[in-house]
Amino acid sequence: MAQAYAPVEAGLGPEESFLSLADILMSQERLPCRAESALPRLGAVLGKAAAAASAHDDALPEGTKLEMPLWLAKGLYDNKRRILSVELPKVYKESWRTVFSADASVVDLHKMGPYYYRLGSQLLNFDSPENVDVAQTILQTFISRFRRIMDSSQNVFNEDTSALVAQLDELERALFQAGQKGLSDFQCWEMGQASQITVSSLVQNYKKRKFTDLDT
Repeated sequence: MAQAYAPVEAGLGPEESFLSLADILMSQERLPCRAESALPRLGAVLGKAAAAASAHDDALPEGTKLEMPLWLAKGLYDNKRRILSVELPKVYKESWRTVFSADASVVDLHKMGPYYYRLGSQLLNFDSPENVDVAQTILQTFISRFRRIMDSSQNVFNEDTSALVAQLDELERALFQAGQKGLSDFQCWEMGQASQITVSSLVQNYKKRKFTDLDT
């Protein structure tokens, strides 16, 4: 039976795929921003707090601090015109980078943000003096947690993994599920339960047509 929906892989690094549900959900993550110039007619659009700050004309004055979703921040951000600046969410700031460098394996990434790696990669689209440190921390965090995730996916088969999976970022959950599926497929193959190789229906139909032509 054909799938009703064929999953589309998320984009890599700073890129996004607008056909990926994971990327669409990730783009809704809110970022702390600051208006570097007056933004007319955006008070009501960007939330009640922003609207209250400019109720008289529905404009955001310069210096207004607000939160907006990633997709909107990327659309408004312009390094040359300086429309707005984007601050790092707290999990990417220096205090948390120190925690990750000490022992990233103990951090509950899903609680800190379900799209830690993907959102962190998207933050590199905004010019910041801390971009290099953020990118390095994301990479080292992934490296330090990867082996434990894959080892766990191979050693807790048919066991309750809810406590372990609850602390994983969405990317890590996908890796964990891929590891368990790989183990399951290998065990099925080892026990002779893997799918049998069969003749393609296209080949069978071709042979039938060929025999029919010969008979005529």
